[in-house]
Amino acid sequence: MPSPESQRWISTFLDATAAENDSARNTQLAYGRDLIAFSDWLGHKGQSFATADRMLVESYLVSCEAEGLAQSTRARRLSAIRQLYRFAHDEGWRSDNPAMRITGPGASKHLPQTLSQDEVTRILDAARRFGRGAREHIRNAALTELLYATGMRVSELVELPLAAVRGDPRMILVKGKGDKERMVPLSTPARAALTAWLALRDAEDEAQRKAGKPLPRHLFPGPGAAGHLTRQHFYLLIKAIAAAGGVDPGKVTPHTLRHAFATHLLAGGADLRVIQTLLGHADLATTEIYTHVLEEQLKDLVLKHHPLARKT
Repeated sequence: MPSPESQRWISTFLDATAAENDSARNTQLAYGRDLIAFSDWLGHKGQSFATADRMLVESYLVSCEAEGLAQSTRARRLSAIRQLYRFAHDEGWRSDNPAMRITGPGASKHLPQTLSQDEVTRILDAARRFGRGAREHIRNAALTELLYATGMRVSELVELPLAAVRGDPRMILVKGKGDKERMVPLSTPARAALTAWLALRDAEDEAQRKAGKPLPRHLFPGPGAAGHLTRQHFYLLIKAIAAAGGVDPGKVTPHTLRHAFATHLLAGGADLRVIQTLLGHADLATTEIYTHVLEEQLKDLVLKHHPLARKT
């Protein structure tokens, strides 16, 4: 547990960056966890944010690698530490920035894993039959159809308010990273799945109203304090649905379906800037990764099926 002084550093830094940079809530939470982990490590060394030098920061990064943390996680932790010390220097808490010249591990350059259209179809079909009874079948169908139809991030999906889908809309408003809003279209199957789920939700809400109980405001309510289905719950759920559909659950996550949405649109001829808008990417370079995914798929297709590419 961080010392009171370290807690003050973390909370003040996070409050300031949230206000100044309009940082997404999940990014703020990740940075908070990263800084708490660094503070705890320093505490075991008898050090603190105020006393750590460059050698200690580098030693911490080495320990993270030895712990087996992913490259992307280590890169994010260094980013959080750098930003904390930049803020501390600006505030006059430190006269230097011990993390400024440290070279990080960098983000992973691996292409995002995606799914074939056949695999997605099997997942969508399995969702309609997966769960304990009709209610979960209908809910799971709505979850998966919405995710694949819109390419939403999992946090955007589970936090979607009920009001956003009222009136059988062709498009819905989604609040993304940094509270930036965008419109995403709904496919016919997604609208049908939503209609079935809303009919069931309306019946449940009416029973809640008669019982004098508060009505859930989220499209996919959950029992926790947040009031909606959690990302962790859906992460496990989509893997179980994939397994039921005969798709390797090891290659399926909510984010994989987001990748599939983008890759399949691109393969169908959609403009890259349209996909950028639908995904909510601030930078087109982020979206361009899907052109490389498609190139890899086309290359594999040629190598497997072109007669002159076969080994003799």
